[in-house]
Amino acid sequence: MEVKDSIGNVLATGDTIKVIKDLKVGGTSVTLKGGQVIKKIRVTDDPEHIDCKVDGIKIAVKVEFVRKVS
Repeated sequence: MEVKDSIGNVLATGDTIKVIKDLKVGGTSVTLKGGQVIKKIRVTDDPEHIDCKVDGIKIAVKVEFVRKVS
């Protein structure tokens, strides 16, 4: 199974991504800002979500709101 970002690049565990839109994280006061870089993502069994840590909080992000950083 392949997990692809918003522009079709294949994502893998350990990749670095960039958020393309401001996103509020439910249940926390954290907001992911557009352009924020997140390192060391983890691909899940669901091709529409990835797991990552932001400010020490583990969150799931929809792949339609991120793009892979080369």
